[in-house]
Amino acid sequence: MKLKSLMLAACAAAITMGAAQAEGVKVGMITTLSGGGAGLGIDVRDGFMLAVKQSGRSDIEVVVEDDQQKPDVAVQLADKLVQSEKVDLLTGIIWSNLAMAVVPSVTAQGKFYISPNAGPSALAGKGCHPNYFNVAWQNDAFNEAAGAWASENGIEKVFLLAPNYPAGKDMIAGFKRFYEGEIADEVYTKLGQNDYAAEIAQIRSADADMLYYFLPGGMGISFMKQYAGSGADKPVMGPAFSFDQGILGAIGEAALGVKNTSHWSKDLDVPGNAEFVESFIEEFDRLPSLYAAQGFDTGLLLVSAMEKADISDADAFRTALEAADFQSVRGDFEFAPNHHPIHTIYMREVVKEGDVVTNKVIGVAAEDHTDSYGVDCKM
Repeated sequence: MKLKSLMLAACAAAITMGAAQAEGVKVGMITTLSGGGAGLGIDVRDGFMLAVKQSGRSDIEVVVEDDQQKPDVAVQLADKLVQSEKVDLLTGIIWSNLAMAVVPSVTAQGKFYISPNAGPSALAGKGCHPNYFNVAWQNDAFNEAAGAWASENGIEKVFLLAPNYPAGKDMIAGFKRFYEGEIADEVYTKLGQNDYAAEIAQIRSADADMLYYFLPGGMGISFMKQYAGSGADKPVMGPAFSFDQGILGAIGEAALGVKNTSHWSKDLDVPGNAEFVESFIEEFDRLPSLYAAQGFDTGLLLVSAMEKADISDADAFRTALEAADFQSVRGDFEFAPNHHPIHTIYMREVVKEGDVVTNKVIGVAAEDHTDSYGVDCKM
């Protein structure tokens, strides 16, 4: 069953469910399905819908909307989903600036929000909320692990590059928090930028041992292709968002040898992961990405909570979410008191397996990692 028929079946089942299952959940998914970041949103959506399908439940209705990567559109869609569609719970947002525009409003209206991706620091610390849960990570996390790894492996000076928006600043702050070496330069680009000639010239002339960058989606594809063709020879490292499967498919061999941090990889030997990878390939005819794995885990969390409590009882449902009683495809998973993950972060390297450019786990970068902002969360 492909995605279109899967979604129709889920909606039809929600309408025809029996009285014994009257306490269903209506989910509003706002994600990016068009433009340069569409691959990320499509993967989150497909992973989530696969978990819903595999649960066998007939009482989950999912309304999917495209935010077009625009904060104003995301806000309008959230208002529509809450006020007109009467959804119980929202999910799906990829970008931190969109999350900051939507999450505080919907949680203030008593709705639950489960993030399958964006993890801005403001929502992990002072801006935390009892109805907000992040299944993915807090933005700094992969970068904190990378900074520690770089220090431990003798990288003395780095050049830092990221887009100028909340996630970009969080990523760089996270790296610097755990990196003990010297910063050669720290450059912020426009969000959505495609031409990096000026930045690459700065990198080439910089006295740095390594380039560390965060450029998600189409930005990362454009940059790495230009960097590989520029003659620049500084080794590259970054968080997985810039080197995940969908991006590697577009970059190709130009990314070989790049190291990146992630909480998940298709070759992780943990319960349920091989089955997830196999079923995702069978369903969608492509390898799953980090984003697909996060969407899948988000679906698993929702189902696990529904098995323990009705969403109409907000306190009981919140407690069921906090229990995180599901087998994550990343291995061990639990929520910290601020509703952000405690999990292991791995170091991966981009390799070629047959004709496929992909990632391979080469070690642990941080074990049982939690974010640095939870101490400011009072709830």
